[in-house]
Amino acid sequence: MRQQTILYCILVIAIGGLLFSGYLSYQELFSVTAVSCPAPGATGTVLGYPACVYGFFMYLLVVVLTSLAIKAKRP
Repeated sequence: MRQQTILYCILVIAIGGLLFSGYLSYQELFSVTAVSCPAPGATGTVLGYPACVYGFFMYLLVVVLTSLAIKAKRP
C-alpha cells in the first residue's frame, strides 16, 4: 500500500473519531442528560473532564498532523 493511501485512511478514521468524540463531548458538556460519558467527578473523568473531551482533542491533533503530512507529500 502506498504511503499516501495510508495517510488518507488514517485521515478518514480520525475524522470519524473526531465527529463521534465531538458529539459525545457536546452531549456531556452542554446537554441536561449524558449520552454515554459519566457525570463529572465519576469514574471516566480526568481532572474533572470526561474522557471523551480528551479524545476529541487527540483526534483533532491526528487530523491536523495527517493533513499536514498529506500536503507535504504532494509534488
